Amino acid sequence: MNIDSASLIVWGFGLAAGAYMFFAAYLLIFGPSWQTGRRIRMLGLAITCSLLWAGLSLASLVASHPALLVASSLSDVLRNGAWFAFLIRLLTPRTRSGKGTILPGWLIPACWLSIIGGLVWQPAMFSGLLTPESWLRTALFLALAMPVLGLILVEQLFRGIADDAMWNIKPLCLALGGQFMYDIYLFSEALMFNGLDQDALAVRGIIHAITVPLLLLATLRNRNWMAKIRLSQRAAFHSASLLIAGLYLMFMAGVGYYVRYFGGQWGRALQLALVFAAVLGLGVLAVSGSMRAKMRVLVGKHFFRYRYDYREEWLRFTRTLSTQESPQVLGQQVIRGLAAMVESPAGGLWLREAGTGNYRQIARWNTPSCEEPEPPESSLAQFLITSGWVVNLAEYRSHPGRYGKLEIPAWLSGLPNAWLIVPLMVGSQMTGFVILASSRTPIDVNWEVNDLLRTAGCQAAGFLANMQATEALLEARKFDAFNRMSAFVVHDLKNIVTQLSLMLKNAERHRDNPEFQQDMLMTVEHSVERMRQLMMQLREGATPPGTACGVNLSDLIERIRREKAGQGRSVDVQLQQKLAARGHEARLERVIGHLVQNALDATDPSGRVTVSLERRGDRVALEVGDTGHGMTKEFIRERLFKPFQSTKQAGMGIGAYESAQYIRELGGEMLVASEPGQGTRITVLLPLFEVSTESDLRREEPA
Repeated sequence: MNIDSASLIVWGFGLAAGAYMFFAAYLLIFGPSWQTGRRIRMLGLAITCSLLWAGLSLASLVASHPALLVASSLSDVLRNGAWFAFLIRLLTPRTRSGKGTILPGWLIPACWLSIIGGLVWQPAMFSGLLTPESWLRTALFLALAMPVLGLILVEQLFRGIADDAMWNIKPLCLALGGQFMYDIYLFSEALMFNGLDQDALAVRGIIHAITVPLLLLATLRNRNWMAKIRLSQRAAFHSASLLIAGLYLMFMAGVGYYVRYFGGQWGRALQLALVFAAVLGLGVLAVSGSMRAKMRVLVGKHFFRYRYDYREEWLRFTRTLSTQESPQVLGQQVIRGLAAMVESPAGGLWLREAGTGNYRQIARWNTPSCEEPEPPESSLAQFLITSGWVVNLAEYRSHPGRYGKLEIPAWLSGLPNAWLIVPLMVGSQMTGFVILASSRTPIDVNWEVNDLLRTAGCQAAGFLANMQATEALLEARKFDAFNRMSAFVVHDLKNIVTQLSLMLKNAERHRDNPEFQQDMLMTVEHSVERMRQLMMQLREGATPPGTACGVNLSDLIERIRREKAGQGRSVDVQLQQKLAARGHEARLERVIGHLVQNALDATDPSGRVTVSLERRGDRVALEVGDTGHGMTKEFIRERLFKPFQSTKQAGMGIGAYESAQYIRELGGEMLVASEPGQGTRITVLLPLFEVSTESDLRREEPA
C-alpha cells in the first residue's frame, strides 16, 4: 500500500467515524425517547456499532497493531449484525404476542449463521490449524455473504412497504443498499482475485460517510419507525432470485480463483473468460421464462401458505382485460390473463355464436387455428355448464372416472399440449371456454388453482358479455341511423309521387302537345331512375304480409335465371327434382336473388355461376357457387353476416345480414365455403315442405 492510499483510508474512516458520532449524538439529544420502542433502540445499537467499527478501523491504521486489526474486523461483523437486527425488527409486524414475522423462514437463520461464522472465524487464524491462505478464503466468503443477506433484507423492506410509507423509508433503503452493494463489489472481487483491491478499500470509509446523511434523513422523516410493511410474493420472488444469483456468483468466483491458481500462464485469461461466461449465464437465466416460472412455483409452494398473492393476481388480470381495443384483442387478452396464472405459454378462446349456439374459436395465442365447432349439446359443453369445473386433461387421461360421463371430442384430442379447459360462466350460462396449453414448469392443479381460474373465468366472461352487449348496442344505433335515413328516402319518394301526380293531372289537357309529351317522358325516366337509386340505397327488408306457405323453389330459381339472362348474364341451373320449402315467396326470391347477384358481382363475365337444388334427408339444400375472387376465413367469421359489413364499395351490408336472419327464422341455416381466388359456395338448408300429389283416401292401409 502506498502512502497516498494509506492517507486516503485514514481520512475516509475518519470522516465515517465523525459522521456516525454526529448521528449518535443527534439520537441521544434530539432523537425520540429510547423507551418508545425496540426499533429505535435497534437503530441506536446499529449506529453505535458502526461508530465503533469506524473508530477501530481508524485506530488500527494509525497504530498498526495486530490486535486493533482483529478488533476492527470483529466490529465490522458486529456492525452487520446490528443492522440485520434493525432491519428484521422493521420487518416484524407488531402483534399482541410480540411474535411473528413476514420474512421467509430461511432468511433470519441465514443472517445469524453468517454473523456467528464471522465472529468465530476471525480468531481462528491464531489457532495455528489453518494456513493464512485457507483462512483468508473462508473469511472473504463470509464477508461477502453478510452484505448479500443484508441487501436481501433491504430489498424485502423496500418491496414490502406500503405506498403511503414509501416516502419515509426510501432514504434508509438507499443508504443501507448502497453500503451493502459496495461491500458486495469489494469482497466479490477480493474472493475472485484472492486479495482486496486497495483502491476500493481506500474509499470504503468515504462511502459510509456519504450514506450517513440519508440515514439521518430517514430518522427525521419517521421518528417512530412505524412503517406499514407487508411481504408480498413478488418481494419473496425477487429476494429468492437475488439470493440464488448471489450464491451463483460466489460459486463462480471460487471456481475462477482455482482456475487462475492452477491455470499457469493461461490462468488470468481463463479466469476472465470464466467471469464473462458466468455473467452471460446469469443473464440467460434471468430472461428465461421457464426459470421465472419455476421460481414462482418454488416461492409460492415453500414460503407461503397460499400459492397466489390474490391482490396482485387480480390487479394484473384486471389490467390485462382492460387494455383491449377491440373484441378480437379482448379475446386474446383473456387467454393471456388466464395463462399467466398457471405459467401457460399458449391457449385458445371459444365463444358461443349467435343463432347456431355452437362454440367456435374466435381468438388464439401461440396455438394453431381450429375451425371445428363444439355443439352446445355435446358432452364437453354440457359437463362444463352443469359442473362449472376446470377440466384437467392430464388428470382426465389418467383418471377419467373423476369426470363422470365426460367425453373429450376428437378435435380437442388433436390439439397440441392441450392441458386445462376453463369455462367462462355468467350465472348459469356459459358464454365460452378457454383451452390452455401445458405450463412451462410442472404445476400441481389443486383446489386453489381451480378456484382462481374459475373465478377469473367468471370475470373474463363478464368482460366478454359486456363487449357483446356493446356490439349489440352499436348495431342497434346503426339500425336507428338506418331508420332515420329511411325517413329521408320516404320524403324523397313523396316528392317524386307529388311530381308524378301533377304530371297526370295535366296530361288530360296537354296529351296532344308534343312538348308536353317529351317533358312527360323525361320526367317519368328521371323519376324511375331516382326511385331505383333510392331502393338500392335503402335495401328495404320489411316482412311481407300474410303467413308463410309452401314455395316451389324450382320455379323460383328458374324465374331468377331468366331475369339474369335478360340482363346479359348466364346462370347454370341444376335441378334434380321439384322441391318446396315453407316461407314467403317474395322474400325467398329476394334472398336467393341476392345470393345469385352477389355471385355474379364477384365473378368476371368469363367465370361461372351455378345454382343447384337437391334433397338432403328432411331438408332442401340450395347451393349457389361461383368462380370469383372468394373471401377469407376471417371475413366470413367476423364480418359476412353482420349488418353494415360489405366488400362492395357501394354496398350497405344489409342484404347478407337480412338474408341470414330470415333463413334462421324459417329454421334453416347458411353454410359458407370460400377460399381467396378460388370462388365461393353458399349452401342454404331449409326444412322440406312436402306436397302430396294424391288423395289420402287412395293411400294403402298399413299391413
